[in-house]
Amino acid sequence: MGIAAEFREFAVRGSVVDLAVGVIVGGAFGRIVDSIVKDLIMPLVGRVLGGLDFSGYFIRLADPPAAFNGPMTYEALSKAGVPLFAYGNFITVVVNFAILAFIIFMMVRQINRIRRSAPAPVPPAASEEVLLLRDIRDRLPAAK
Repeated sequence: MGIAAEFREFAVRGSVVDLAVGVIVGGAFGRIVDSIVKDLIMPLVGRVLGGLDFSGYFIRLADPPAAFNGPMTYEALSKAGVPLFAYGNFITVVVNFAILAFIIFMMVRQINRIRRSAPAPVPPAASEEVLLLRDIRDRLPAAK
């Protein structure tokens, strides 16, 4: 079997296709959670903590270039190539991960609950012929 045929067999397997779909949906889901954290949760947390913006928490590890005359914000300094210790962004990413992990945990928990609550499959009822044959078998004398 050539490598092309082997690769084609691998690529069209159901589990590989399912994995690909999962990765694509997971990427989109990650962006949704990232937006929830960045646009909804972190502003509320910042407001509760006195109007703090976590994305603005960083430590400059070097001075900006001499020609730099922009604002001293994370975005502007990053574009200027200034190395930053951005612990505020790290806090945002950790919160993002915690929320994503919690949501995935809840989804897996629900799926497991559905699987456990599914009734056991009922075997099909035996046909009349099978019942008749069983009756004949049971009436025959035991062979010695």
